[in-house]
Amino acid sequence: MRIALHTPLKPLDSPVASGDLTMARLIARALAALGHEVSQPTRLVSWRPAPDAATDAALEAEGRREAERIAAAGGLDAFLTYHTYHKAPDLVGPAVAARLAVPYAIIEPSRAVRRAAGPWAARFASADRALLAADMLAPVHAGDEAGLAPLVPPERLMRFRPFLDAAPFMAHPVPQRDAGPVRLLAVGMMRPGDKLASYRVLAAALARLCAAADWQLTIAGDGPERGSVAALFDPARTRFTGAVASADLPALCAAADLLVWPAINEAYGMALLEAEAAGLPVVAGRRDGVEAIVAEGETALLAPEGDADGFAAALGALLADPARRRAMGRAARRHVAAHHDFGAGQRQLATLLARAAASRRRRNAADPAAPSPDGHQPRIRP
Repeated sequence: MRIALHTPLKPLDSPVASGDLTMARLIARALAALGHEVSQPTRLVSWRPAPDAATDAALEAEGRREAERIAAAGGLDAFLTYHTYHKAPDLVGPAVAARLAVPYAIIEPSRAVRRAAGPWAARFASADRALLAADMLAPVHAGDEAGLAPLVPPERLMRFRPFLDAAPFMAHPVPQRDAGPVRLLAVGMMRPGDKLASYRVLAAALARLCAAADWQLTIAGDGPERGSVAALFDPARTRFTGAVASADLPALCAAADLLVWPAINEAYGMALLEAEAAGLPVVAGRRDGVEAIVAEGETALLAPEGDADGFAAALGALLADPARRRAMGRAARRHVAAHHDFGAGQRQLATLLARAAASRRRRNAADPAAPSPDGHQPRIRP
């Protein structure tokens, strides 16, 4: 199949590293490995940090122009969009899919009903139009699925597990160290907002550990708040690596004993998946997305989001119990192998495409003359 993969947050070749970009690239790789021809149909980025009527109108107009251009070129069998919400609606996919009569699906859609009114209302409505047009929606956790359920019927929802290429991480042995300080690892960009908030919770939690706790922390990441982050941590016990290339992450994880990340407002956290694949237990904040990629009590200990005392208690429990760390590390690797490796991602994508095509046929059969939510008359292939 010839599949268009649209990423409204940033283009696939963006130089700005992030977990969502890593996931988008993995989706493209997995589709190609299944034998599909994958293209990036547009570089249009609809993400904006704040609503603005003039900017939003200009983006909508650009989306219509891009959709017209892509539809005129043709040559697509399916349109797939990765990661949409009110800050990054899909302004292209619905019109292209309707004009070319091809299945349309969205992976990792999110819908925050509280944004339906107020300054985000126009963008929320734009995002909803794409959700209604989609033949299948593939949320990554229960919270997103609950937000989508009032809008679309259950047969158009499919839970999608985030995945990674686990092989480079599994090439290293599971850490088995008992002696010396426990080597903690945190991986996260250093930018304002939720990332900086996570670093603050981590620093506060470490400060609450008993003085006898024996640990060293490595922090991998960079960004405009590096100075603020560095000031939070004890320089005698903390090493900063700066940004780490993807190819170097497996070795970085293999040199650690435990991944620590408070995950403030985190979608799920690719670094947590990578740590589990490397055989590291995880201490993290409890979020729907985090719960979707760990097995609480088996591969990870979770603290209430933003709770430095709870985070310190969970971390202290694992610092004091090397046998439990080792057992959880082994369980973490098994968990990824069973549910989140590259092969699992391929199988999910194959299922999603098949279900999107079947859903499109059912919707067309139910009412072949009904206009699609973007106003175009459907022309659906049999």
